Amino acid sequence: MTEKIIPADSQEQLAELFGQLDGNITRIRKEYNVRIVSRDGVVKIIGDKKNVSEAEKAVKILMKMSGNGQHLSEHTIRYVTSMVTDGVSEQLEELKGDGICLTASGKILRARTVGQKRYVDMIKDNTIVLGVGPAGTGKTYLAVAMAVRAFREHKVRKIILTRPAVEAGEKLGFLPGDMQDKVDPYLRPLYDALFDMFGAESFARYMEKGIIEVAPLAYMRGRTLDEAFIILDEAQNTTSEQIKMFLTRLGNESRMVITGDITQIDLPDTKKSGLVEAVKILQGIDDIAIHRFTEKDVVRHKLVQDIIKAYEKYNEGRMKNHG
Repeated sequence: MTEKIIPADSQEQLAELFGQLDGNITRIRKEYNVRIVSRDGVVKIIGDKKNVSEAEKAVKILMKMSGNGQHLSEHTIRYVTSMVTDGVSEQLEELKGDGICLTASGKILRARTVGQKRYVDMIKDNTIVLGVGPAGTGKTYLAVAMAVRAFREHKVRKIILTRPAVEAGEKLGFLPGDMQDKVDPYLRPLYDALFDMFGAESFARYMEKGIIEVAPLAYMRGRTLDEAFIILDEAQNTTSEQIKMFLTRLGNESRMVITGDITQIDLPDTKKSGLVEAVKILQGIDDIAIHRFTEKDVVRHKLVQDIIKAYEKYNEGRMKNHG
């Protein structure tokens, strides 16, 4: 039996570590099969040597995060313990540093995983970035945050967000209203992200002035987009011709981010995904970066990670059987 003692900086730090009704510390106890108690301003960990060593590492990282003012959510606990268990906890040092931008409510938005941080850094350093990965990894939300940051720093004059209006089981023609009403449901996630960053009032004002433009991909044809931050979302549903058309809209002093999940293609079977093709074609070109998210970067409910893993396992089995 091994015992480790970790001093805390303050009672507030301990309260954040243990969480509401000791929820955080209960998860750590279960993860490493150890006893964790707090007395006289210290955390005491008791259990088998290897388990105690890993639990100590996780607790120290979490206390450091809490000391830096970071809220320790269920996702944070899950992510830190998984990185420690996988032996890559040193990568968490990459999460240090300034936030991405302020939301309308005054909250500092930060990357929550190493994968997210590397994606954000790629967007800072490259003119075109392709972010490919499963649902819930923050591909679109972080791209919008970087667009807002670039706008606030006067690096661009416009933010343009676009999506292909491909039916995922529904038909546009049966939806009520005019064309804008019909495509709005496809663009809703982009609106939601912009509301978070700007607030409803500023968002409406910028839309009115044409500083923010949210439109279906078809509206991009024939244009040259200068001094703009342009985001193409759900790019797995573009054809080869559409994504090539989009990429060639790039104008002076502009940046582009293309996001998509190649496991959720809604195109007819006869059409190839433009995103799948673009990832192959654009690899290795200077000033174009490709970032691949994994299930570890999922920041939604824990079950989303489990669902993605289950589908990956199922698809691997299918490929072996067809192989």
